[in-house]
Amino acid sequence: MKTFFRLNGKKYRLIYLLPIGLFALGLLLFVGVYFVSFLLGPPQLTNDQNTIYYSMDGDVIGEESGSENRYWTELDDMSPRLVNATLAIEDRHFYNHNGFDLQRIAGAVVSDLKNFSLDEGASTLTQQYARNLYLSHEKTWMRKLKEAFYTIRLEMYYTKDELLEGYLNTIYYGHGAYGIEAASRHFFDKSAGELTLAESSMLAAIPKGPAYYSPFNHMKHAENRQERILDLMLANDHITEQEHFLAVREKLAFTEPEERESVSVAPHFQDAALNEAAAILELDAEQVRSGGYQIHTTLDTTLQQQLEANTERAIRTESAIEVGAMTMNPDTGGIRALMGGRDYTSSSFNRAVNAKRMPGSAFKPFLYYAALNNGYTPTTMLMSKPTAFKLEDGEVYQPSNYNGYYADRPIPLAQALALSDNVYAVKTSLYIGPEKLVDTARTVGFDSDLPAVPSLALGTAAVTVDEMVTGYGILANGGNAIESHTISKIVDRDGHTVFERKKNEGDPVLDPQSAFVLTQLMTGMFDRSLDGYMAVTGSSIADELSRTYAGKSGTTDSDSWMVGYSPSLVTGIWTGYDDNKQITKTAEEAYAKDIWAAFMEAAHEDRDEQSFDVPDGVVAVGIDPATGKRATPYCDTSRIMYFEKGTEPEEHCTVHMPDDREKAKDNEEQLDEEEEQGLFNRVFNWLF
Repeated sequence: MKTFFRLNGKKYRLIYLLPIGLFALGLLLFVGVYFVSFLLGPPQLTNDQNTIYYSMDGDVIGEESGSENRYWTELDDMSPRLVNATLAIEDRHFYNHNGFDLQRIAGAVVSDLKNFSLDEGASTLTQQYARNLYLSHEKTWMRKLKEAFYTIRLEMYYTKDELLEGYLNTIYYGHGAYGIEAASRHFFDKSAGELTLAESSMLAAIPKGPAYYSPFNHMKHAENRQERILDLMLANDHITEQEHFLAVREKLAFTEPEERESVSVAPHFQDAALNEAAAILELDAEQVRSGGYQIHTTLDTTLQQQLEANTERAIRTESAIEVGAMTMNPDTGGIRALMGGRDYTSSSFNRAVNAKRMPGSAFKPFLYYAALNNGYTPTTMLMSKPTAFKLEDGEVYQPSNYNGYYADRPIPLAQALALSDNVYAVKTSLYIGPEKLVDTARTVGFDSDLPAVPSLALGTAAVTVDEMVTGYGILANGGNAIESHTISKIVDRDGHTVFERKKNEGDPVLDPQSAFVLTQLMTGMFDRSLDGYMAVTGSSIADELSRTYAGKSGTTDSDSWMVGYSPSLVTGIWTGYDDNKQITKTAEEAYAKDIWAAFMEAAHEDRDEQSFDVPDGVVAVGIDPATGKRATPYCDTSRIMYFEKGTEPEEHCTVHMPDDREKAKDNEEQLDEEEEQGLFNRVFNWLF
């Protein structure tokens, strides 16, 4: 019996000691957590902010928020009604607890244990703020433990007002709006300090379930929760009976859909700038969006507006054809205007930067630059007639000219480029070797896949507008390397300049003489003196141009291109269908050229006339385009062409000479003159 009582006594002592031990362990753990929190110091409050974009003139062109639209507003600048509405529904004991509402937590724990889940929430504002700042929203015990740890640290080192301000500036209100200021602008187009009681209670209803309680998604759900909040505010003596009555019945003036979906200046350009900034700063795009940066760009808003306006005028509204367009400063590579599509709201895909399409004959200038460095001159003559080429692998390749037109005689390089003769181009490619064309394209910045095959001369590889404009820009500046870019400077939220692009001149990558000679050849597409078996390819827009431009057009079954430049601006236009549908309408085939011509004229309207700088070692000679020889007074046409000194032709044209009838007429006039002179002499001698 004694043994029984001894055993039972030990058992009861253990029963009494167990809770005491657990309490002591909990107390030790509690003290340890607070001690570690004290040692770690205050956690950083990362108050994300919108990133601002500026044009080259310093004007704001957009505020980057991407999926998260953020502003930071001081607590004193928020409507007191909004603050009270939020506390009433989310955490009415906020100013009285140390980060945890123990009564609510106990009830939530019991509910979770009964249901074997973690669905019941009892988070205070501090806990929610900790989760928003540092953690994911997954429902696990580990995440809740970390949340508690951060909550302690926040409460330990920050005041209640600081925590409430931070919470209201970071909580998600749906539709990409983070923080009360962004939400207030999005839903009511006003600042958070101007919210009425009804508006405040409506916004306070949303964070519990941003999709479910959004008035734009489910008005009835939102109104029910709004009324509950107003009831709580009335019960807590935050509002009067009359204020409650009026707020419940107030008709809210929400923003219109077009106001919520408004697009800032040059949205495709801003997307490109965001990606460039992310690469420069070695951050992901979301960190840049919400990093509070000031991004100074190369955008010229006037040119952007002109590009958009001329595109809209040129393309018929009902047409589904798309556009990718870019204009650049050829001396720096700074992108002055960019269109990635006709409507950003319907498609944010950037066709100027990301779409790869076949450039057709617009790729030929790079072929002819390589040819000029391998023995060609503007007067190199090749036969233009239907030709079948037998390649090394035994295959036969037979290119054709537009509409089957051929000269059926030798033509010079100058005319072949102006008329876009495909047979001439393929012959040239085979002569110099397709590898040299690939090398030239790589030199001017092409990264796309470029197979070294004869058809590459006709632009059969898919490239971007960005690559084409950059390549043409290097030709325009005389052969110096440039890198296309949208950003000139980045300033962080603290006002420190973290990036500034250097304004140094690019290294020479092309021979300046060859680049200049090619530029002059490319002006030929607008010069009717080079008309031959067909009109020059720029004849349809030549009369619209008031100054000298160099350029080249290109067409495939599903692509239309026009790329060209002046000494100060290079512009590329691509038009086509996203699904590569064939372009069959005549009007749509002309869109690229029409947009380019109208834009370039508008862009240069207030600029002084400029000419391309002639490098040393280049000479100008008047050439007969038909024969490629020096022109004589008897030639029907004569065009000034440029040659590297020592390569210019010495022979004069002998084809265009006076015919026999003209010779006879000249002889007859000479005899009459001699007879008159003889008669005069006889009379003179008789008299004197």
